[in-house]
Amino acid sequence: MEKSQEKKILGMNQHDFSLFMKRYGIVFVMIGMFVILSVSSTKFLKMNNILNVLSTVALNGILAMGMVFVITAGGIDLSIGSLLALASTTIGIVLQATGSIPLACVTAVVICTFFGLLNGLLVAKFNMFPFVVTLASQLVIRGLGYVISGGYSFALANPKFSQIGLGKLFGIIPYPILILLGIAVISYLLLHWTKFGRYIYAVGGNINAATASGVNVFWTRVGSFIISGLFAGVAGIIMTARINAAQPNIGVGYETDAIAACVIGGTSFAGGISTIPGTMVGIIIIGLIYNGMNLIGISSYWQTISKGLLIIGAVMLDSFINKKR
Repeated sequence: MEKSQEKKILGMNQHDFSLFMKRYGIVFVMIGMFVILSVSSTKFLKMNNILNVLSTVALNGILAMGMVFVITAGGIDLSIGSLLALASTTIGIVLQATGSIPLACVTAVVICTFFGLLNGLLVAKFNMFPFVVTLASQLVIRGLGYVISGGYSFALANPKFSQIGLGKLFGIIPYPILILLGIAVISYLLLHWTKFGRYIYAVGGNINAATASGVNVFWTRVGSFIISGLFAGVAGIIMTARINAAQPNIGVGYETDAIAACVIGGTSFAGGISTIPGTMVGIIIIGLIYNGMNLIGISSYWQTISKGLLIIGAVMLDSFINKKR
């Protein structure tokens, strides 16, 4: 009797440990990377380098914040990189025509949000595969960016606008970091503390059960794509301000970084499982990989390979956990 109780207690402890590592294991990975990079390079822990890492990942982080809504709801959005380019060209054209920074930014965000709505409608209304829909819209959006810009990049030469991407609060904290933190807080509240967020998890976890429970599956799926498009527009503003030029060829492959940040942070490709803090950790880990390899002097080609291996490892772990569950 005592042995069976001991086994039961031991089993509960193992279960608790497994649950703890599943929730917080990625944090220990991030801490481990901090320690390794601190030992490997004396430049790593300098404040300028830390702020540079956070500023660099801010763009990817904003895209990942939108992507996590889509993946949690059971979809995927491959068009965000193209939306980044479309936002850039839109800002350039409006700024040149009117000189109004607010109008240029609002126009870019509205257009990107519209395409997010369009993606959501095609997926939810016609039950099309999100991968196919967003792959096709990726080409359409990218092509539209080339059409309206004539295929050319052009400098904006607007110091006030460039402050959005290059300016710093009190001369210390870059504005992109503050924008990322603001969007992360909004995303956390929306996903974890609202009815819409609960619907996102329900639809991604089991769409049939969600429908039977009275969840508005149609607008929940559409809403996830709208958020992704909106955040892509915001990221487009920051990137355009950072380079101070409108370019129709930017954003290529950015959807991969956003997906990687989500998956590394614990978002399940099967849908229904994700956390905003986990996604933030995933974003930082990708930034540490890039920054660490640059400091150590490893080729950028290996950075791409390591990112791909990380995605494979995270998906394999997710599959293992789902199978065990």
